[in-house]
Amino acid sequence: MLQSSYFLELCEGECCKVLDNVLIMIYNSVIPLKEWGCKVAKLIERQVYAERIKGFIDTEQIKVITGVRRCGKSEILKLIQAEVLKRTDKEHIIFIDFEDLEFNEILDYMKLHDYVTDRIKDDKTHYIFLDEIQKVKGWERVVASLRKKNTDIYIAGSNAQLLSGELATLIAGRYVAFEINTLSFSEFNFFRKTSGIEDNSSEPSKMLDEYIKIGGFPILSTRQFGKDESRKIVADIHSSAVLKDVIERNNVKNIALLQRVISFIYDNIGKLVSVRNIEAYLKNNGGGSFETISNYITFLENACIIRKAPRYEIKGKKLLESNDKYYLADHSLQYAVRDMREENMPGILENIIFNELVYRGYNVYVGKMSKDDNREIDFVAEKYGGNEKVYVQVCYDYSLSETREREFAPLTEIKDLFPKYVVSYKLFGKDNANGVVGIKLSDFLLKDSF
Repeated sequence: MLQSSYFLELCEGECCKVLDNVLIMIYNSVIPLKEWGCKVAKLIERQVYAERIKGFIDTEQIKVITGVRRCGKSEILKLIQAEVLKRTDKEHIIFIDFEDLEFNEILDYMKLHDYVTDRIKDDKTHYIFLDEIQKVKGWERVVASLRKKNTDIYIAGSNAQLLSGELATLIAGRYVAFEINTLSFSEFNFFRKTSGIEDNSSEPSKMLDEYIKIGGFPILSTRQFGKDESRKIVADIHSSAVLKDVIERNNVKNIALLQRVISFIYDNIGKLVSVRNIEAYLKNNGGGSFETISNYITFLENACIIRKAPRYEIKGKKLLESNDKYYLADHSLQYAVRDMREENMPGILENIIFNELVYRGYNVYVGKMSKDDNREIDFVAEKYGGNEKVYVQVCYDYSLSETREREFAPLTEIKDLFPKYVVSYKLFGKDNANGVVGIKLSDFLLKDSF
């Protein structure tokens, strides 16, 4: 009988026959199964994403899953397969991972179409899972064709623009999209305790320091890695994402310029950035045209490596057109370009909170008080057309009176009744000034709701 959260895969030996009904589930960690002399792997459920997607099983919408490489998209697909196996049998599940050389012969869209249709044997629903689908040129035509058959389709890829262009036209209104993040802080805690890296008595502050140091890529929380090992894994993930999803996908020729653009953005996490100021900076560092720099930023966004937080005028309630902030898919990616530096800590803390808000389903903006008031609110996060909103200021600490005034004052001037927080890595006493709550970062990240 399948369980909802954990599955074992027998990877070697005749013992596989013993557990004929066990679903194959892999999650980056391999644990010896001594009594059978083989290996098993354990998948740890990410409940938030699993629950969001489960509600769309057996609906006509194509389920589209995107996110940066190694954030856990493949494992989400496998969790959904586990749920599907409660409704059908394995003969009605078709799973293709286009990163696997086994499927290298069907990277042509017609061959892919033939491969899948040959495996549709009857009138029952067939569940089709296509991982890293962007590797197939013309895949949009296959998906649009297959959806007209007795299918339930799930596609995943490391590109935020899977739904642009032809597919958007072919299946307009008939898809639902899910963006997968690396581990949130609460997921990080759950993974490490489930994997036996930490015990249940571990203090949130200790766990937060570890989270800041190694980041949220799931593989790093399935077993204990040293600092150097962790950094190498993240650097390899970063190199792979840049090479495959930026350089190769977009046929980038000026790789040196791309690297300088990446370095500039990573060095300026949490700061207002425009193409013009990158162009001005690069004028004395190898140069680069406005158009090329703009394209490279778009390529990085499409590869889900960076995300933009547009500026928002709070009193005028409108988006502004110039100077945005950029945040990384995971704050640890900064260490792949620049080692962990104390002076970068404010940007790292902002990056963590930005991703937490995105993980919870908010649209996140950088707040500007008004047209004539340039004071900034780090984040204005909205759901449901603005009917749910939270304001967040982020700082390392506010022990100095001038820091406290700078962080709290703008929030106290916003007169609506939505929650307002000053989030600090180090909290000096509990504060609640005119409805603005001072809160420690670890407590903020673990709140059930805002």
